[in-house]
Amino acid sequence: MSCSELFAAQAQAPSVNSLSPNEPAEKSVSGKAPVIVVGFVGGFVRHDNVVHSPVQMARRLRDGYPPGVQVEMFENRRREQAYGEIVKLLDANHDGRLSDEEKRGARIILYGMSWGGSETVALARELAEQKIPVLLTIQVDSVAKVGQNDAVIPANVMEAANFYQVDGLLHGQTEIRAADGASTRIIGNFRFEYGAKELKCENYPWYDRVFVKYHTEIECDPEVWKQVERLIRAKLPSVETQHVGSGSTTRNASAQ
Repeated sequence: MSCSELFAAQAQAPSVNSLSPNEPAEKSVSGKAPVIVVGFVGGFVRHDNVVHSPVQMARRLRDGYPPGVQVEMFENRRREQAYGEIVKLLDANHDGRLSDEEKRGARIILYGMSWGGSETVALARELAEQKIPVLLTIQVDSVAKVGQNDAVIPANVMEAANFYQVDGLLHGQTEIRAADGASTRIIGNFRFEYGAKELKCENYPWYDRVFVKYHTEIECDPEVWKQVERLIRAKLPSVETQHVGSGSTTRNASAQ
């Protein structure tokens, strides 16, 4: 099924939400502060395991944008490391502390799968304590860790989206909501169903495909990650690439 067919099918099915292909999230204005994209993998997956869709997407983003866009992946147990990396990237004058100006200039996008979705919200909340804004959070079949609340998005987040499925032994958070509706726009809670949709996920471990079948399928579903990537790219600055020797210019502004 193509992405456009998926949009049409979901529009006809009230139980399944979708992003409108004609209504992307508002694009951020390009500025002097770098855009920081931080992703968290799920379970016990390594941050550089390219079998997994979150890592594949990070590589596409990293390859498609100049150094002014920083894309980093972390294991979901490395939230403090991710926080430290964000602070380091925001510290423009390298004095070891963040000024109010450096905090205000932050442009941060966070996303995560499974436990990584829970860490996405936890990291946003940690940044809120330091009054650091977040442009966008995205959770994919988010599974809350003990002591964490992955359903309430803190007020420092401008926009948030949630992708989930409800089948099998392990499934994600079905609804996220804003702690402050005036500060945070919930783009949507987007449900996917896999009972009649067979995704092989051939490169994933057999035990994931057997014991957490549907949780694995939403992770390996290219249609899900096309929508996630589209949301992220809508927040990134346009990229103009000069083709060496041809003199032509192409613009990479957002996912198609």
